[in-house]
Amino acid sequence: MLKIGDRLPSFVGVNHDGKEVKSESFNGKKLVVFFYPKANTPGCTAEACNLSENYAALKSAGFEILGISADPVKNQKKFQEKFSFPYDLIADESQEICNMFGVWQLKKFMGKEFMGIVRTTFIFDENGICTEVIDKVETKNHTAQILS
Repeated sequence: MLKIGDRLPSFVGVNHDGKEVKSESFNGKKLVVFFYPKANTPGCTAEACNLSENYAALKSAGFEILGISADPVKNQKKFQEKFSFPYDLIADESQEICNMFGVWQLKKFMGKEFMGIVRTTFIFDENGICTEVIDKVETKNHTAQILS
């Protein structure tokens, strides 16, 4: 998994509108990259909505926001439209970006093992250096975790 001091990986993702989003476009900006397991599920909705509701505070602290899951573009689009998120949601169906960050891992749920996204948030400074990794995400209080 990416750790504090690591550089923002170079990637190109496709957002909820089917447009390319390049990690290089965030050069010189502080960036929050949050990985969530599945669009429109309770925990992921709580997390994404908390960031959306506090978007102005995050922006005034200088942050750009990027949400990433392995959902297809159409699922990301429905999620984005339902809640009007003011930031890009990336559809990483190939898990290429998830693997760069190290969040695609073996998970256990109700006695079953499967590969999936471990909910994690990475914070990068203006130089693209990771300054924080939040692996114990409080979905309903995530903005406070980021701003602290």
